[in-house]
Amino acid sequence: MALVPNVMELEQVKMTLSFMSPIGRLMVMAGLGAMLAGCSPTIDSVTSDFASPTAIWRSQRADPHDVRILVASTRKLDSKGRMTGDTGTEPSYFSTSVSVPPGHRAGIIERPSITSENKSRHFVLGAQRPMDADNFRTVLATTLSGRVGVSRDVLIFVHGFNTSYDEARYRLAQVVEDAQFSGVPVLFTWPSQRDLFAYVTDKDSATASRDTLERLMRDVAATPGVGRVHVLAHSMGTWLAMEALRQNAIGGQADLGGRLGEIMLASPDIGLDVFRGQMARLGNVTRVSVFAASDDKALSISGALAGSRTRVGALDLNNSEHRAEIARLGVRVYDLSKMSVQDVFKHGNYAEAPQIVGMIGAQLAEPKFEDRQANGFIDADAVNAAKAPRPGIAPVTSESLPPPPQ
Repeated sequence: MALVPNVMELEQVKMTLSFMSPIGRLMVMAGLGAMLAGCSPTIDSVTSDFASPTAIWRSQRADPHDVRILVASTRKLDSKGRMTGDTGTEPSYFSTSVSVPPGHRAGIIERPSITSENKSRHFVLGAQRPMDADNFRTVLATTLSGRVGVSRDVLIFVHGFNTSYDEARYRLAQVVEDAQFSGVPVLFTWPSQRDLFAYVTDKDSATASRDTLERLMRDVAATPGVGRVHVLAHSMGTWLAMEALRQNAIGGQADLGGRLGEIMLASPDIGLDVFRGQMARLGNVTRVSVFAASDDKALSISGALAGSRTRVGALDLNNSEHRAEIARLGVRVYDLSKMSVQDVFKHGNYAEAPQIVGMIGAQLAEPKFEDRQANGFIDADAVNAAKAPRPGIAPVTSESLPPPPQ
């Protein structure tokens, strides 16, 4: 039995949802969840290649190596210190790592389907060390100490709906590896239930996590030695990230004291009207990139549940009204429609398409404007122009992956 609906079948689902109660809609969404797999990363081994020629890119490292990650969380801890799907009374902090295998293939999280995990072939989670808030800030400052250039940057990753803590760690490690990000990755993990029936519960948990993420952004930006603070968020996590940024803007910290870097929203599960209000509050100090796909079937279902309201991550860039809205908002939109990825619902293509992760890495690797000016690469007028909003639509199907790490 085919598990991938065609366009006609999807339209029938949307029509059916429009006549159902909210509870009924959630039941249908959960029923589709076995196909959609929510917003959780693909962690089983993959046997087929992407259509893109960049799919053959593999790491040239001869041995496994660790991607070190700092973690801030609003998840409640159980009696053994493990993260749960409940909301804690206070945020918790950890340092951890994920081992990346030699020969790792871009866009893939190599995990065993049958055999036991092995660092020579698979991503493997490392131990984690708990910290308090002061220790977290100290460790971050120590890690940044002595670094130069873009290696002083921090990337805060916010995962989406139906994502466990472990899955979020795997995904962040893969993105950091494939994007060749040389700064410090920070995972913000909120209490997703990892349950296909829990869309509303997850949204409540994300809402309850806004204040903590808002403070985390400010704390990271205030860390001695930090360069820029970038934010990469996926799906429901984009709504959480934008809300935290909006709250900082209300508090007079729209640009995090001049440290705010790239804001990258992958498959944002945000209504266009809500996004319009968030962008208005953030103003022109924020550089926002949106990775959208009109064939994102997960967001099509989410939009149906929201009363046929267009989700930002499912904008149809062939639609003149959508293109006009993009121009008004002053955001940069990358069109990921019709890309060849393993996720048939096209909801995780920002991380699974090698050329897209490579493009993210290139965007993060751009030197800070002031650094480029100090080194004589650009003048003051060019700096001001580069800081300005950069609206437009950028097709990325021809983007190439940067050279592999040596």
